[in-house]
Amino acid sequence: MNTENLKLIVQKKYGEIAEGQKPCCGTDSCCSSVDYTVFNDDYSGQKGYNKDADLGLGCGLPTEFAQIKEGDHVLDLGSGAGNDCFVACTQTGNKGRVTGLDFTEAMIQKANDNLKKTGFQNIAFVLGDIENMPFADAAFDVVISNCVLNLVPDKQKAFSEIFRVLKHGGHFSISDVVIVGNLPQGLKQDAEMYAGCVSGAICKDEYIAIVKEQGFSRIKIQKEKEIVLSDKVLLNHITPDELDRFKQSGSGIFSITLYAEK
Repeated sequence: MNTENLKLIVQKKYGEIAEGQKPCCGTDSCCSSVDYTVFNDDYSGQKGYNKDADLGLGCGLPTEFAQIKEGDHVLDLGSGAGNDCFVACTQTGNKGRVTGLDFTEAMIQKANDNLKKTGFQNIAFVLGDIENMPFADAAFDVVISNCVLNLVPDKQKAFSEIFRVLKHGGHFSISDVVIVGNLPQGLKQDAEMYAGCVSGAICKDEYIAIVKEQGFSRIKIQKEKEIVLSDKVLLNHITPDELDRFKQSGSGIFSITLYAEK
């Protein structure tokens, strides 16, 4: 499947989520076998948390590790309904700004609806593509993202764009899904699992190598946790024999929060 088709699948699925459709209802008759909330961390203790903006689609808490300072201009990639932006805004204070970028129109609308309820005056949500961001060079102090970069087909282009829009001395803190070892072919090829953040993920070492290639320095993993998908979910995509081999291979799916500086 080509990259444009993959983008359309992701856009469609997350548009449905923004409009209130559940991508998984937890039954055999469900329209989807993927639970999009399976990686989610608990945001409820974070200052600025907005329940209406928390769709359970993240895989970490990048704002907890992003070292955002008062007055910073922060960019959230794949901002969804605005959850990370609202948390980040409490950290930048009134002197700072937060920009959310998302390429799903329904998500932008949902985020703006949520914004109206908050009273924040220094947040803007922008429609655009991470591979070709509609921002000037060196526009941001900090870039954050939560379980989104794995959905971008051209990760080299995405991190090149992050490098471009960051100020000199700026940094990112990105939570994302990576692979240790190898995924069974059935998971790699399944478009639904791609939209659910699994088959779009790449090897952790390759992920970090791409970051290095774009010129980033002081790269470090701030947090790492293994994600365990249920046998029921995996058996929708691979055979029982493939499942047994996968479990015995030492391979796995992990959420990492990665930090790097320009």
